[in-house]
Amino acid sequence: MSLMMNKAGLTAFLQKSFPQVADDFQIDTVLETELSVCLTPQDRHLRPGGTVSGPTLFGLADVSIYLAILSRIGPKALAVTTNCSIDFMRKPAADRDLIAVARLLKLGRVLAVGDTMIYSDGMPDPVARATLTYSIPPKQA
Repeated sequence: MSLMMNKAGLTAFLQKSFPQVADDFQIDTVLETELSVCLTPQDRHLRPGGTVSGPTLFGLADVSIYLAILSRIGPKALAVTTNCSIDFMRKPAADRDLIAVARLLKLGRVLAVGDTMIYSDGMPDPVARATLTYSIPPKQA
C-alpha cells in the first residue's frame, strides 16, 4: 500500500485535529516503511531527577504510530489506541531531542500494529521501545 498522506498533510491534520499537542511534535520523515517524529523536551515534559517523563515518551510513541497509520490510510481522526506495551530502557537526556522511529508491522482493515523505537538525539541506543495496536474505524458508506 502506498502513502496516502505526506509530511505536509500529516502536519496539517495534526494541527487541525489535535491543536492542544500538535506543536510538541515535528514530523521528520514519512516513508512507506517508516515514519520519524521529533519532540524537543520542555520543562512540562520532565519529571523529578532531570529526565523526560514516561507519559511524554508514551505520547511520542502513540503519536508516531498514529501518524504512520494515517500516512497509509488517510485522515481518520477516530482511529484509536487499543493496546500499548512500552519498555523504558535508558534515561533520556532532558536537553536533547527525542526521536521516534515508527514502523507498521500489520495494517489490516480493522486493526493496525506498530513498533516504535525512541532515541535521545546523538545517542546510539534507544531509550524506549513501544508496540501499539490501533483500531481503525470502518469506512463510511
